[in-house]
Amino acid sequence: MTQRIILDVDTGTDDAVALMVAALSPEIDLIGATTVVGNVPVELCTENTLRVFDHIGVDIPVFEGMATPMVRSEFPVPRKPGPSVVHGDYLDIPPSRSKKQTKHAVEWLIETYMASAGDIILVPVGSMTNVAMAVKLEPRILPKIQEIVIMGGGHEVGNTTPSSEANIWRDPEASRVVMNCGRPIRLVTLDATHSALTSLEDCARLRQLGTPAATAAATFVERRIKGYDAAQPMKRPGTTPVHDALAVCAIIDPTVIKTVFVNVDVEVHGELTLGRTVCDMQHRSKKEPNVHVAIDADEAKLNRMLFEILGRTAK
Repeated sequence: MTQRIILDVDTGTDDAVALMVAALSPEIDLIGATTVVGNVPVELCTENTLRVFDHIGVDIPVFEGMATPMVRSEFPVPRKPGPSVVHGDYLDIPPSRSKKQTKHAVEWLIETYMASAGDIILVPVGSMTNVAMAVKLEPRILPKIQEIVIMGGGHEVGNTTPSSEANIWRDPEASRVVMNCGRPIRLVTLDATHSALTSLEDCARLRQLGTPAATAAATFVERRIKGYDAAQPMKRPGTTPVHDALAVCAIIDPTVIKTVFVNVDVEVHGELTLGRTVCDMQHRSKKEPNVHVAIDADEAKLNRMLFEILGRTAK
């Protein structure tokens, strides 16, 4: 049986790889993608998501969502002008031929979960604004959400500030709502994604596979490596995390990550710690565990999964 999922994305290069993995894996039924402001403005996230699906030849509906955070009128620090060094503005594949759905992402999430049998995993790999808004507007969806698999946060690793990861930091209030919603949660942190890197050699192997997904992934990951080498070098030059793909792969094979079950909350006020995921590894708060936090990942297994899945073509 396949696992039904919804990907909530801010596409971006690593989101693009995650979308292709989800769309092409025989273990997953990707029933739709929702977009949220993040790596690029939401309208570009939508266009990039449509580009990915067109490029690999799949027909999966895309619903555009929130253009701003849930509470803040803008990000805690406004986005710098010009394209991101890691993501660009538009993905380096042809413009989309398909159109986004007319329904708003939050409305579609609510309707889809209310009509479901509780068998859909929700996978937010951008800021959690769409998810938090859906929960706030219709709390009855919560028992219908099978699990929430989040790419975000970090215990020892930050990437936007010394203490916070970009997806959580961009909308900390929404992140706090989701983290404390009471549903089963797996949090795929930077601690895990930075321990399972993809290299230029891996990109060359992807290109040799020759499929639309593998060659596109090679292009996206090479861009990431160039950006990371310049601005955020990893432990080995010529490598990069592909954050969001790891979250999807963890649904296909949970052993690709190592988790601990602890209490997690999100800082929404701190001057130096805004957006920090506070993982109570020492159980100091005495609060009940609520999140399975990924603290490590299997690099070799992740890349084997990418080769196998991205080497497929759409049926």
